[in-house]
Amino acid sequence: MESLTTILQLFDSTIRLSVPLLLACLAGLYSERAGIFDIGLEGKMLAGAFAAGAAATWFGSAYIGLFAAVLISVALGLVHGFASITHRGNQIVSGVAINFIAAGTTVILGQAWFSQGGRTPSLPNDARFNPINLPGAQALRDVPVIGPIYYELISGHSILVYLAFAMVPFTWWVLYRTRFGLRLRAVGENPAAVDTAGVSVPWLRYRAVICCGVLCGVAGAYLATAQGAGFVKDMTAGKGYIALAALIFAKWRPVQAMFACLLFGFLDAVAIRMQGHPLPLIGEVPVQFMQALPYILTVVLLAGFIGKAIPPKAGGVAYVKER
Repeated sequence: MESLTTILQLFDSTIRLSVPLLLACLAGLYSERAGIFDIGLEGKMLAGAFAAGAAATWFGSAYIGLFAAVLISVALGLVHGFASITHRGNQIVSGVAINFIAAGTTVILGQAWFSQGGRTPSLPNDARFNPINLPGAQALRDVPVIGPIYYELISGHSILVYLAFAMVPFTWWVLYRTRFGLRLRAVGENPAAVDTAGVSVPWLRYRAVICCGVLCGVAGAYLATAQGAGFVKDMTAGKGYIALAALIFAKWRPVQAMFACLLFGFLDAVAIRMQGHPLPLIGEVPVQFMQALPYILTVVLLAGFIGKAIPPKAGGVAYVKER
């Protein structure tokens, strides 16, 4: 029973740690399926986390924090769209610029507004997204096997966790069962054909960028108001880049993206759990190595197990309307 509890705790950590990766990965999926490569997932998540932490501090509401995070993230997404869609700028350079702007601005504003070294004040419980107990979770708690799985693993998460995993089938449905999804995939493969059909390529790509901004904002709000209790400097810690790696690993498909994010979340959970515990034949491993382990394994997985990943044909290419 003790081993089952340990495994469930590990899987529970996996779910919690994979949520920001999953939201950012789905955000990149919308954008890149439309032909807009977005390296700025990290920056939009970071800016969203700061906006959520600051707004929740001022107004005492996690939902206002979520709204602020989405608003700021969408605004940065529109900046990226304005540079890469309207002015046909380099999409990689634009995304990297957003990352640098977010990393610097959040610290400067955090210090100017709260004078706590670039972080926001710690949020009380009523200004955060707290865990939700699903119906029957307490009653089934003592039932062997099924009870602990339902109580520990399925129940007890914040609403943003359930939203993140609900977005997987929703994204699949949008991409493969709606007219918008068909056009979105087409504009990432052959924008000229979409334009010939009378559909505005720039407007379609802008909508994809907005979808990306919304999901990145939710991911940032999760970090600051659900997983954490406020904004901390550089709290995304490269999760936007890992989400991009998961997107490539999943070959731009939503269901595979979920499993890829769960894998990276599992690696992160294992690394956290193994800190301070000696390994057989090796002894105690330095904390710095354990912290770097998920990133090292990300590179190993991408280099050795991904196979051939073919991105959308028009990805990263500015569309010029033919006269």
